[in-house]
Amino acid sequence: MAAAKIHGVLACTDEAVLPVSQVFDAIRELGNEGVEKLDPLVITSVSSLSKFPVESSSVDLVVLIWKSLDFPINQMTQEVLRVLKAGGTTLIRKSSQSAVGLDDKTIPDLENKLLLAGFSEIQALKSSAIKAKKPSWKIGSSFALKKVVKSSPKVQIDFDSDLIDENSLLSEEDLKKPQLPSGDCEIGTTRKACKNCSCGRAEEEEKVLKLGLTAEQINNPKSACGSCGLGDAFRCSTCPYKGLPTFKMGEKVSISNSFLTADI
Repeated sequence: MAAAKIHGVLACTDEAVLPVSQVFDAIRELGNEGVEKLDPLVITSVSSLSKFPVESSSVDLVVLIWKSLDFPINQMTQEVLRVLKAGGTTLIRKSSQSAVGLDDKTIPDLENKLLLAGFSEIQALKSSAIKAKKPSWKIGSSFALKKVVKSSPKVQIDFDSDLIDENSLLSEEDLKKPQLPSGDCEIGTTRKACKNCSCGRAEEEEKVLKLGLTAEQINNPKSACGSCGLGDAFRCSTCPYKGLPTFKMGEKVSISNSFLTADI
């Protein structure tokens, strides 16, 4: 901070008397030259004050020089923040008459309190002093955030090279239509027609049911008397094959489609 830019300096201390030379020494720590031309306003015994007799946002630099361990730093930092202009600087340092017992642990504590009070750019100097700045924005101010809209990445697809022809994955065997056994109905051990029978087995079974015969009696006919396959003229009155055409024993009985159809 150049000396020409310091328009107002306020120096505060918890002591009853504050030499101006200590104020100038503190300002020089900030790298300012020509501090003798400045006319700082000095307030002593600030521990007894609840408020600085200075208007808000009216000074560029506030120097706090303290001696007692009981110095009300929390109250003082709030007042310093009030009287500083936006972007103004404060410097807090020990007095040359500081009491015995002040050590380096005090510095980190002051840094935390300044941060909580609302200061920014807090820095500990080699002389055990601390400088900080009042933010350039006002506490409680708000501004709109620009929402960054991320566009989706564009994907270039070469349809001629990136896509695979599904048919090229099939072999000649895969393209062959499966052949079902003729006259068979995807039957199991029961040898019954399936639900969606298309080979005629269901129709045959329906005829067998109407005749009162079992599938075994149709597919593998047997006769105790040996005359069942010769026709009705040779069959007894209780023959189960009565009414059926002639057939050979052990061979499937053939029943025509019109066999059960009424003549009239």
